[in-house]
Formats: sequence, C-alpha cells, structure tokens
Amino acid sequence: MSTVAEPPHAQLRVLTDGVDQVLPGGELERKLDAIDRGERGPLRVKFGMDPTSPDVHVGHTVVLRKLREFQSFGHTAVLIIGGFTAQVGDPSGRSAARPRLSPEEVRANAATYLEQVRRVLLPEPLEVVDNTDWLGGLDMGDVLRLASQATVAQMLERSDFAARYEAGRPIAVSEFLYPLLQGHDSVEVRAGVELGGTDQTFNLLVGRQLQAVAGQDPQTVVTLPLLEGLDGSEKMSKTSGNTIGVDEEPAEMFGKAMRVRDELMVKYLRLVTDLHPDEVDALAAGLQDGSVHPAEAKRRLAREIVRLYHGTEAVGAAERRFDVQFREHGVPDDVPEFALGAAPQWFLPTLLQETGLAASGSEARRLVLQGAVRLDGQRLVDPTAELEREALAGRVLQVGKRRFARLLDA
Repeated sequence: MSTVAEPPHAQLRVLTDGVDQVLPGGELERKLDAIDRGERGPLRVKFGMDPTSPDVHVGHTVVLRKLREFQSFGHTAVLIIGGFTAQVGDPSGRSAARPRLSPEEVRANAATYLEQVRRVLLPEPLEVVDNTDWLGGLDMGDVLRLASQATVAQMLERSDFAARYEAGRPIAVSEFLYPLLQGHDSVEVRAGVELGGTDQTFNLLVGRQLQAVAGQDPQTVVTLPLLEGLDGSEKMSKTSGNTIGVDEEPAEMFGKAMRVRDELMVKYLRLVTDLHPDEVDALAAGLQDGSVHPAEAKRRLAREIVRLYHGTEAVGAAERRFDVQFREHGVPDDVPEFALGAAPQWFLPTLLQETGLAASGSEARRLVLQGAVRLDGQRLVDPTAELEREALAGRVLQVGKRRFARLLDA
C-alpha cells in the first residue's frame, strides 16, 4: 500500500484500530488529509525501545506492529534504540527506580533486539538510530537548558511519580530527566507521530512540548493498550514468566497461544496479528453470538502468531504437535534426544537438569514432588531416586504436558 493508493479515511481505519488514544483528537486525520492534498510528505513515525533485556515478546510487538502499519501506507518508521536512555532507566509504571544498566549490557541487549525487531517491521521505509549519538554528547549546559523546560509540579502530575511521592518512596532526579531525554529524541528526529504504550502517555506529551519550544510542528501522540500475559492479569513481561517470545520454536509458540484466556482472545487477535480490523470484528461478533467456537478462534490466533514469525509451512507441524500432546496425549515425533552415556545410574534431579527439563536441582525436586515428572507415562514420585541406566534407555522422560526428552542408550 502507499499513501497515494489509500485515501486518508482508509488509512485511519487501520491506523487507529486497537489504539487507546490519539492526542490531540483529530490531529492524525488532519495530517493525513494534508498529505492527500500534497501539502506535506509522509509522516515520520517514532518509536523508542530501551534494550533493557535481550528478548522481545509479543507484548513488545503491539506497538511495533502499529509502526509496521504506518510503514505499509508509505510513512517512515523511525526506530530509536535507547542506548543512552536504557542506562538512565524509564520510570514509567514503576513503584521504584529501575536498576541502571552498564553500556556493555545495553549494547549486548541491543544486538538481539534489532535482530528480533526486524522480524516485525518492514525493511523500508525505516530509519534505525541510537539516541547515544545525540544524548551522549550533551554537556552540563545542555542538560540544564533541557531541565529548565519542565517543572517539578509538572513531573508530579505523573501518577507513578505522585504515588511514590505520597508514599514517601524515593524519586531520583535522573528519573525526572528521563521524560525530557525521550522528548529530546523527538526533537532530534523531527517526529510527526510518536507511538507508545498507555504507560508512556506523559513522556510522549513531553515530546510535543519540547518540539513546540524548538519551533517544530508537535508530534501526534498515539498510545496503545498494554497486553496482559498468559496469566490473564499481569502485563506481559519476562519477569512475570507470562510471555510468548518472538524467537521461540513454532510448537512452543502455538502451545502458549492456546493458553490465552478466552476473554483476551479478541484483544490478542487485534493487537498481535496481521488480521484486518474487519476480520477481527467479524470473529468478535461470532464469539458473541455463538457462531464461532472459542477453541477455533484460539486456534486461529495460534496459527496467525506462528505464521508471522516462522512462516506458513511451520503452522501445520506446530498444530499437529499440539494435538498429539494435548488431544491424543501422545509423544510428539520431534522429541529432543539425550545420550545417557556410560554412567550405570542417574540421580533423577541430575537427569532432569542434564536433559534441560529442569533449570536446577531444586526445581527438579519440586517438579517430582508436584507429580509433574513421568517416564514413558508412569509418574515418578521419589526426588531422591537413583535410576538404572538400563531402565532408562529407549524411554521418554516427560515434565508436564509439553516438555520431553528421549533417552538414548549411548
């Protein structure tokens, strides 16, 4: 699609689908109309990501996919990797200051971020920049001038800052600087639109303020809902262990998508898939009137997520593996293999660790006590068991419903 081929109202239907707010109201439509009349060029649409961890999950892609939609209409995506701001730490939505990361940690995380983010965005029109390039060169005079463009009272209007202040929890001065640094990014890249989660609304509006001071046309703010994780309550995050990672294997991704709560299905379909808004609306209506079964809608969600990150061919195999495990209660064909070696016996917690079915000895013992460990379908209940090698060879060790290892006599 291009800005010439699609009139403003067609773009607006897609670009505002699933969003929480467009601020100020009507401004995005006015900018699209101006493009249609030839009075301005395509929009520069900014999104900043601080590489605070090495992994990207589908919660991150809610905004990335909206950025891709802008690209599909010919607008330029300006992706800012927060190499500098990640070292400061975004206080948005936090009840305490974030731990500061070292430059080395940020660089390592950024490398994996970019690799994963490029699986979501179109290759062009795209600009990728690091805000270290301009923020890293600010001297004390620059920082003071930047700090003078906001007041303490203004910062305390933020709900998270206000809550911490009222509770007597400390707020570092560097945290007050964060919204100003993010806003300065908008000035540097001359953003026409900035995207972010609802927890970023304050920061995005600061960007408008700084652009106006700099004599620029202020950016339009577009916020998107935060995505709940697989537990259905907490925001999707690696810390909460409720994520679907964009780098996960197709079967793992499919199985996790099938665990999405029924009440969140439409939200996931709307925010993390490529389905057109009209198709999502039709599925939502079908779920409401009973013409679409929730299980089938969930399968559609799982197929779409796998297709996005692994291609169409991977979908069928991932779905078949899911059915073998959960419908037929069988063992999938592609179970990882583990060579038992020459040891005559295996301590069960050690075996679970070595096969990768448990992260530690304590987790292994806990899994056994919970009844989650089976050998060829038979539950193992003794966390101190020493298992003979001959009794293990050729059998399948299983944890829960989704983790397997085939034990080889080698």
